[in-house]
Amino acid sequence: MNFMYTVPPKKMIIINILDILKKYTDMDHRLTQAEIADILKKEYYMEVDRKTVKRNLFNLLELDCGIDYTEVARTDKNGNDAPICTDWYITREFDDSELRLLIDSVIFSKTIPQKHCRDLVKKIKGLSNIYFDKKVGNIYSLPESRPENKELFYTIDVLDEAISKSKKVSFVYNSYGADKKLHPKREERYIVNPYRMAATNGRYYLICNYDKYDVLSNYRIDRITGIQMLDERRKPVKELKEGEINLPKHMAEHLYMFAGESIHAKFKAKNYVIDQVIDWFGLAPTITETESDECIVEVDVNREAFFWWAMQYGLHVEVLEPCDIRERIREATRQMWEKYK
Repeated sequence: MNFMYTVPPKKMIIINILDILKKYTDMDHRLTQAEIADILKKEYYMEVDRKTVKRNLFNLLELDCGIDYTEVARTDKNGNDAPICTDWYITREFDDSELRLLIDSVIFSKTIPQKHCRDLVKKIKGLSNIYFDKKVGNIYSLPESRPENKELFYTIDVLDEAISKSKKVSFVYNSYGADKKLHPKREERYIVNPYRMAATNGRYYLICNYDKYDVLSNYRIDRITGIQMLDERRKPVKELKEGEINLPKHMAEHLYMFAGESIHAKFKAKNYVIDQVIDWFGLAPTITETESDECIVEVDVNREAFFWWAMQYGLHVEVLEPCDIRERIREATRQMWEKYK
């Protein structure tokens, strides 16, 4: 088979120049018109003079493509001012630190399938230039394997549409078995009123409601399969006990995204774990210093979540209220003692 070389049309010059600026420039890396012409010749097989490059660069300026340059004062042979425009570059919508933060968010997500994770990282890297690509090339790494739900992005798409249209959804909710595969938790499908999606602890959750209850429930989106948007309209949020969804408050009170109402908890904590208290509960808790190396903390939190949090930090905190949680922890530690004594 014979391949014929085709000279790129002149109308592609402006597109290719924009591509060059995106690929090779930022505020710290700039190109002269001669350098742009050289790249056009070597990589795009387009031979153009500097005047043509300059004309197209100014056309890009008029199109407001984020192009900028440096103007250098110069006098021509007749003594007239004839400044030259050089050091062309494109301003970035995201700086390198912001892109790295986005990449880290994708990599540390515990729900995004590995293939999608690699694709997303590649797309994010494409928002910058070759210099950023070289800097992050050996920084990030992906685990060899992670639990995968190939329906994840489709599920998010359907939920997004259902939430915007105020429609109910039905789905199969799953859990992992010993074979490391998802299995339905029950035979009948779940039918819920979807309100919001939220990310916490590297997981993506659906905040929703069952018709027969007046409180919110939380479901891991990566455990959902077979989702369908129904024609039936969802229950209005104002009919729930909360009356509205205050997302920051909801996330702060539901540390592990357990369902159910919140309680007022009071506990004693060592001063050196105040950082962890704020990491988990935000700035909502009331913290009262004592004369010792401890403080008293009061916070509104989901009952089940508070039990497991107190167990996690059991060496550093003591639950004072409510009494039933205190007794539950006492019994749990007794059972642990029986296993390890």
